Amino acid sequence: MRKRRNIIIFLALPLLLTISSISALSDESIRVYSVKNGEYIVTDKVEKSAEEWSRILPPDVFHITRQQGTEAAFSGKFWNHKEHGIYRCVACGQDLFHSDTKYDSGTGWPSFYEPVAPENVGTETDTKFFMVRTEVHCSRCDSHLGHVFPDGPKPTGDRYCLNSASLAFEPIKKED
Repeated sequence: MRKRRNIIIFLALPLLLTISSISALSDESIRVYSVKNGEYIVTDKVEKSAEEWSRILPPDVFHITRQQGTEAAFSGKFWNHKEHGIYRCVACGQDLFHSDTKYDSGTGWPSFYEPVAPENVGTETDTKFFMVRTEVHCSRCDSHLGHVFPDGPKPTGDRYCLNSASLAFEPIKKED
């Protein structure tokens, strides 16, 4: 029964997020890249209180995206995911990373060498746990995604090490 409830919640989440996002759009507009449109678009930031986010996100997703949590290595649904498509923010649906930039970093978390566009993610210094790292978040809703490290492959040398729980995936047909 619990598994069925979780599946229903997971399937209804995008609809609930879309409906609730409409009422939570801010006065601040941002320019981001849309993979579907193949160009930059202007969209509104999504701002919600912690209470609003906690009502619409499952507890594990809320912990990771809103409280800067981390899932265990090799436990997320996308660490070994190989489908062709776009990884989006689970909270607001913004395009974040293309599967063409995903690679196996051996860390147990989904890793990418670059976002679909620099404007689609934001970064800030994270000094938790007695170390200095660079946190990565969605530029539209500020959801915590993971961290970026300077030890990735060419062409960027970056490793965006992300939590699967902060991502949604949309398959796209591979062009020949």
